Amino acid sequence: MDVVKTVGTDRRTRESVARMLLEHGPVTAAQIADALGLGPAAVRRHLDALLTDGQASYRAAPRRGPRGRGRPAKLFLLTAAGRARFEHTYDDLAVAALRFLSERDGEQAVRSFAERQVIDLVDRHRATVVAAANPVARAQALAIALTSAGYAASVEHVGAGAQLCQHHCPVSHVAAEFPQLCEAETAAFADLLGVHVQRLATIARGDAVCTTHVPESRAPHGARTTVSTIVSPPVSHHRTGTTKPDGGVSA
Repeated sequence: MDVVKTVGTDRRTRESVARMLLEHGPVTAAQIADALGLGPAAVRRHLDALLTDGQASYRAAPRRGPRGRGRPAKLFLLTAAGRARFEHTYDDLAVAALRFLSERDGEQAVRSFAERQVIDLVDRHRATVVAAANPVARAQALAIALTSAGYAASVEHVGAGAQLCQHHCPVSHVAAEFPQLCEAETAAFADLLGVHVQRLATIARGDAVCTTHVPESRAPHGARTTVSTIVSPPVSHHRTGTTKPDGGVSA
């Protein structure tokens, strides 16, 4: 019985570690330990298991200041296989349905479908989001709304604005084939926030986080809000450096 309890506790702890990587990655082992109240050895054991299973990967953390003693810190994040553990959508069926729609009625039909899906997602939170005082505050309200829908979103202040980060995308596998989903989402964000937004990275394109730059200035009254598509090449963001609106990364 004690063995069963230990295995169950171990599994739950590993799930907690994996969810930390999903919602806050890339992160260091020390950050995971602090957030979950675990010892460093326990965190390393679970990370090693996730690495062995191909559900996590790591990269060296950027060095800040003079080089100290010891090995550089590692930043851990989930792989596509690790993210799949948290998927609850019928991806194959959705892809097949959209292929059929595209073949029968053309790309515009897919675009209309994507726009309708995003409207259904954001409209229930529209009043709360647009009531915020400025675009950055709106982005924070939108992040809360997206998190409630399973997107594990957060906002980071960056220069004269902020970055809206979605650490999980329940439809990333579908969006990889049908980027209209991402385009419709970006357009909806611009409409809600009232500013020109720029999508810098998406999980569907292989980035660790979906990242949207939100400038702090509101669009002039009556002006048409425009939307920038993803810059090329794609960039990854979060904690390892700040992604700038022009697609560069500052340490």
